[in-house]
Amino acid sequence: MNRRTSGQPAVRSALGALVLTLGGCAWDTPMTTLIARSDFGREILHVYSIIAWATAGIALVVFGVLAWVLARFRATPGAPLPAQTRGHTLLEIAWTIAPALVLLVISVPTLHVIFRTQAAPPAQALEVTVLGRQWWWEFRYPTLNIATANELHLPAGRPAALRLEGPDVIHSFWVPQLGGKRDVVPGRSNQLTFTPQVPGEYWGQCAEFCGVSHANMRMRVIVDAPDAFERWAAAQRVTPAPPTGLAAQGKAIFASGACVACHTIRGVSAGVLGPDLTTFGSRRTLAAGMFPNTPERVAEWVKNPGGLKPGVKMPALGLTDDQARAVAAYLASLK
Repeated sequence: MNRRTSGQPAVRSALGALVLTLGGCAWDTPMTTLIARSDFGREILHVYSIIAWATAGIALVVFGVLAWVLARFRATPGAPLPAQTRGHTLLEIAWTIAPALVLLVISVPTLHVIFRTQAAPPAQALEVTVLGRQWWWEFRYPTLNIATANELHLPAGRPAALRLEGPDVIHSFWVPQLGGKRDVVPGRSNQLTFTPQVPGEYWGQCAEFCGVSHANMRMRVIVDAPDAFERWAAAQRVTPAPPTGLAAQGKAIFASGACVACHTIRGVSAGVLGPDLTTFGSRRTLAAGMFPNTPERVAEWVKNPGGLKPGVKMPALGLTDDQARAVAAYLASLK
């Protein structure tokens, strides 16, 4: 085997690795930080762009100088030892001032964004209390007198003032496209204010390790058009109609079991340990965004929650398959 042929497998392997690496790169993904959908997100992306371009410029200069040095002062057979420089005042001043200027360029917009994010929310802002729990999210709207779980609805074009509270351990609220990762700390109230600008569904995630099911502590932020948000809020305040058929059987099972000690359903129970289920049927996901909200998944969930979500605080209730289907039918009717 000649030298050219022996190198071909290594080249193919390198090209294959490059293709796989590039295949994992995408610009517009549900958790991208490169497409901003709020004013706050745009400001953060602006600062990120400044830092990225500054870093690219520094890299270009450094590698350019390095290439010139390697070419200019490369060793050659018989060449004498080059003249040794024992200090260069102008060069030392330059490499002291240049990083200071770079830091100044980065720090000014960064400080602007920091002060902007700590400012008091505008008077017309929608207030939402965000409670990070192991391992799900609770969203309360004090001025609207409604509460939901794992799906935060906001109107497009209106500032949202989120008050972040941690009832158990430290969590971190993060919805990349809306900007801002903010810790949720027990005993401390943090604040996050932004204006969502584009209607759509945005994925979020707890970004602070908080226990065995941390990776499964997800959320969805649904940004609605203003009139759609008003319709959603009005629907949240409606007491669910009495169920019939299989759903009625599920209600009886729910009301007679341990479910009522943990969950609130308006007119049925007032538990406070688990998510409010009054309008559960209108939600798109369950188990903090892990699964689509379908009758089949809900039946699996109520029968064996620990089998679907490790470490979940909800216990197995010992339901039969028929009982689980009935409870799932009841929960699906809560819209």
